[in-house]
Amino acid sequence: MSPRLNHFQYAPKAMALLIEQESYLQQQFTSEPLTADLLDLIKLRVSQINQCAFCIDMHWNEATKRGETTERLYGLNAWRDLPFYTNVERVALEWAEHLTAGQSVSDAFYDRVVTGLGEEGIVNVTIAVNAINSWNRVSKAFKPEIGSYASE
Repeated sequence: MSPRLNHFQYAPKAMALLIEQESYLQQQFTSEPLTADLLDLIKLRVSQINQCAFCIDMHWNEATKRGETTERLYGLNAWRDLPFYTNVERVALEWAEHLTAGQSVSDAFYDRVVTGLGEEGIVNVTIAVNAINSWNRVSKAFKPEIGSYASE
């Protein structure tokens, strides 16, 4: 495949906004119930749903560097049927999948997620889902080389 344009070069202000949003999320996902591990799972699961190869590779690598187990990462596609995930992770993953699918949110489902994540938690998980969906679409359009991201 031939290289596509560098989206950072042609829309630096827009890319800066997405990066700023990532900084915000890193600050929010630092302690229970919203942990860095949870953010990794959300990013990876949404990237799997969206079939974004670049983002799957990046988030898999970031999660393993942070100490996430391969068992939990491999099992993420079937998280409902595996015992590896906490109740908070299950609620957040269900919310992430639901929003990524563009489904309407019933009051009962919303109430269950607020109970599981808290009011601030549901907002921050929603922002995280929005952010990774945005990155997935940008990456799928411009297809950066897998492994070309700057790792911490």
